[in-house]
Amino acid sequence: MITINHRLRTVSEFIKPGTLADIGSDHAYLPIYAIQTNLISQAIAGEVIKGPYEAARNNVQEYELSNQIDVRLGDGLEVINHHEHLDNITICGMGGPLIAKILKEGQQKLQSKPRLILQSNIQTQSLRTLLQDINYQIIDERIMEEKGHIYEIVVAEFNQSIMPLSTKEEKFGPYLLEEKNEHFYKKWNRELEALYHIKSQLNSSTHHERLKEIDSEINLIQEVLDNEIE
Repeated sequence: MITINHRLRTVSEFIKPGTLADIGSDHAYLPIYAIQTNLISQAIAGEVIKGPYEAARNNVQEYELSNQIDVRLGDGLEVINHHEHLDNITICGMGGPLIAKILKEGQQKLQSKPRLILQSNIQTQSLRTLLQDINYQIIDERIMEEKGHIYEIVVAEFNQSIMPLSTKEEKFGPYLLEEKNEHFYKKWNRELEALYHIKSQLNSSTHHERLKEIDSEINLIQEVLDNEIE
């Protein structure tokens, strides 16, 4: 049995039975774990970089799962064929803007309306914005910390009549806003510190507009952190 970290185990909790495409699969840890724990029956492990692609192939062979996990070299959702039915797509370990770009560019590969389980390292807001644009409703979220890094997991399902997110929900996460756990406070207090630092470096006469933007963002974050109930 393969051992995976807490972050990927948390992602695996949202995988539906059936099939999985893990994009940016690195060493194929997640598909291997998902097969071994009977979460899914078949998987694609997609990787754009040759080194991790070779490592993924070696791992799949080592665990004797070549008949259930197809390791493919390609960029983003290009590794998915048009005729393939998928129940889940996972994209982990990237920034929100890059995950959003992968989904936007590969939108035609979402024809089977798979569940999207997306683990963002930074700037998750752009990801939530894109999900709305492609008619995917957020059904759950997690925020967690591992080895000093804070990660957000966003789970979404296709929904033709999607409920639009408010500005706050888009920025902070609709489910994360409700829970506001210790990792949520830690993340946004860090963001506040960074904004105050940037503000201190700017000249009020030459950076007037940028300072207004920063003040607006500081006020929004402070409001969310100060309010126990949204």
